[in-house]
Amino acid sequence: MTGRRRIRSTVLPHPLARTARAGALAAGVLAASAALVAGCGIVPGVTGGSGDDTITVMTWAPENTEDAGATDRAGMPAFAEAYARWVNARGGINGRRLEVLTCDEGDDPLAAARCARRAVAENAVAVVGSYSQHGDAFLPTLETAGIPYIGGYGITHDEFTSPLSYPVNGGQPALLAGLGRTLADACGPVALVRPDTIAGDQLPPLLDSGLTAGGHDPAGDLRAAEAATSYGDTAERALEHAAGSGEKGCVVPALGDRTGTFMDSFRRARTEHPEVRTATVLGSVDQTVLDASGGASGPYEGAYVTGWYPEAGDARWKPMKEVIRAEAFGDNRIDPADAGVQTTWIAYTVLRQAVESLGDGEVSADTVSGALDDGLKVSTGDLTPTLRWRFQDKLAAVGLPRLVNANVTLQVVDQGRLVSASKGFTDVTSTLRDASL
Repeated sequence: MTGRRRIRSTVLPHPLARTARAGALAAGVLAASAALVAGCGIVPGVTGGSGDDTITVMTWAPENTEDAGATDRAGMPAFAEAYARWVNARGGINGRRLEVLTCDEGDDPLAAARCARRAVAENAVAVVGSYSQHGDAFLPTLETAGIPYIGGYGITHDEFTSPLSYPVNGGQPALLAGLGRTLADACGPVALVRPDTIAGDQLPPLLDSGLTAGGHDPAGDLRAAEAATSYGDTAERALEHAAGSGEKGCVVPALGDRTGTFMDSFRRARTEHPEVRTATVLGSVDQTVLDASGGASGPYEGAYVTGWYPEAGDARWKPMKEVIRAEAFGDNRIDPADAGVQTTWIAYTVLRQAVESLGDGEVSADTVSGALDDGLKVSTGDLTPTLRWRFQDKLAAVGLPRLVNANVTLQVVDQGRLVSASKGFTDVTSTLRDASL
């Protein structure tokens, strides 16, 4: 089909990545320039570099995009900086100070590649808790330099295939499979609205795996332009499918950053079919999107949403909130209900335990990734199952070898806030194994 954007996955074998690291670092340092560091920063008051006891990492995310309400994740680098201040005020990690570099990824592949080159030039031991839709633009650079990518947002397929990626959640695959299983019991006909792209082609099998596991018919597959400014025709077709049998059907928009645009069209078209419900996944909607779209009076009220973690009011988030209170009180970029901020907290939890496992030994990109590869078990305070990465894990057979956490939670939009709709986690590993990817 014309007009599709193909996602390339470039993966170097892990030993080769480590062998190439020294040369890549030297080249990166020589190539560093003012243009390279544009959009990047260092947490104030934290100094040091190679040759001392400072641990340098980077966190990137789009911060100043034109479509700020849809794509910006400024809370992720802001929280990373707050975390560095918090951990350094308490003696650092194993007595080493943590230096956090930040970079505005700009939702742009060239900017994402620049951020990765910056991480190499600055001798970062890891990229931690970051967001980018352009894994094919930055992962080859990190792989060549041997720099681990810990706790990306889980938004690209590359994050679940690269041997130097250590995802902390199940990304879109787990969310869609879990949503399908929920909707099998709650909805009549289901219409999936997704991008007409190569990446979009991966979504129907994931949702259908959950639907069919619950004895439901597959979803109607409605393709939409990836960068449309209006989705009126698509919204009408989705409503016709969901309401066609007279049952209370559901529409599932999975358009990423364009989901909000679709929902504007859907809200206008829905007046003739008020019985149709909506349902979606984190990544297409989160608390920041709900707030920007009108909260309780917005189009998502009553929608089912599958997420990766407990809802924001859960007591298990107390340690993260203490960091925010202590080091970022009043910083309105950081919302503890934002899945990006939550992912960044979990990613830095992984980093901290990896570094602590090294004791007084060298902390480098090689030793951090080595600790994770050698079977380190990371506890996240029950925000996820115990995390442990092996290259060939349970879902390697369906092309997701790095996906180690297939747990999802079910939430619902109530009075404009995401709240828990069921207790505990649902493990969708077996559902994903049956998906025809």
